[in-house]
Amino acid sequence: MTLAPNPKVSVIIPAYNEGEHIVPVLDRLFEAVTLPCEVLVVVDRSDDLTVPVIEHYAEREPRLKILVNAYGRGPANAIRYGIDNAKSPAAVVTMADGCDDPLQIDDLARLVERGVAVAAASRYMAGGQQVGGPLLKGLMSGTAGRSLAWFARIGTRDATNSFKAYSTEFVREVGIESRDGFEIGIELAAKARRLRRPVAEIPTIWLDRTQGDSNFQLRKWLPKYLRWYRFAFGPPLTVEQLRAKNQELNGRKRNHV
Repeated sequence: MTLAPNPKVSVIIPAYNEGEHIVPVLDRLFEAVTLPCEVLVVVDRSDDLTVPVIEHYAEREPRLKILVNAYGRGPANAIRYGIDNAKSPAAVVTMADGCDDPLQIDDLARLVERGVAVAAASRYMAGGQQVGGPLLKGLMSGTAGRSLAWFARIGTRDATNSFKAYSTEFVREVGIESRDGFEIGIELAAKARRLRRPVAEIPTIWLDRTQGDSNFQLRKWLPKYLRWYRFAFGPPLTVEQLRAKNQELNGRKRNHV
């Protein structure tokens, strides 16, 4: 299959030294996605072990491209860089470890096509499930997701899940403040809530990775998740007010450096 000149979905995969472990993930992805797509694997360094594997795979799969993140290290910056380089109106973020179900990428992208700002794959709604993974991490994400759905009306019961589709227009309008971990998922859902933009969800079954090591750093990233958790409970904002808040926050960060 050739690369579509106007893909309908850009699949963003942040990767860190996945090497050959990413090959079966890509095999399942290209088998599952039927929409015209591009798949952008984003690494932090040109010597990442994932790079030669992707370059070899791309020789037979023109929809696949490797990007070296120029925004700084970490998954948040990799995701930001991927979305900024996406050519489609819908960007789906999925993990390199195969924990997400690629069969749902089309459905998530079609929700964005219908006007949703953020479409979430939810482990915590009817029909969803989390299989494996650290018990504490699952308990915390489940509690956060359900409480945001019930009390903040955020539009999904799984705001912390990284497996989401975003309107690229929406992301470029509101910006991404996250710079470290996978808190982008809750950040953009919270921003959509404060702007009263539509958020939707579909059930998903998340499977813990069976090969390699997880790069999730709960202790380091938890405060950043909590920031966006609290942000979701505020009153409605306009885009201008949201940008002013972002500028104020960034100014405080610079003053503390």
